[in-house]
Amino acid sequence: MPTPHLQAGELEGKVFKNIAVAYDETPEAARAFATAVQLAKTLGVGLQSITVMEGLPSYTAFASATDPALIATLEDDRTEFYKRMEAQAIAAAEREGVPLVTHIVGGEAADAIIHFVCDCKVDLLVIGLHRRPSRLSSIWSTVYAIAQNIPCSVLGVH
Repeated sequence: MPTPHLQAGELEGKVFKNIAVAYDETPEAARAFATAVQLAKTLGVGLQSITVMEGLPSYTAFASATDPALIATLEDDRTEFYKRMEAQAIAAAEREGVPLVTHIVGGEAADAIIHFVCDCKVDLLVIGLHRRPSRLSSIWSTVYAIAQNIPCSVLGVH
């Protein structure tokens, strides 16, 4: 079967213009970020990153019983960590000539990413894939939940 040829202007609507990457401190997210930066550079578009800052673990409530200020200190430390991570991501993207807009949101990871993608009208989400020991565990993964509930393309990066 011959390959169809696109006329000038036909490709215009098919290029990703609003790319986002799910970004956190994991190696998988770092690989996804590097891929997203290169893709944005190649396409000549900007990039957005979304980092989900989930709530503190429930066991921190026990620690706060001994020091009520502990929760605020933990929250401040965590916020500062993510702000530094954001600054490093911006610097890395700028070195490649890619403008990066960062977003830190709260909540459960899948829900927060789904809302972000829908609210920002993202047309490609780049996300790091965790290696899973079995097919069954991948079915219930965060990536699967996100991919099933967003109206855009997803690029999974190993």
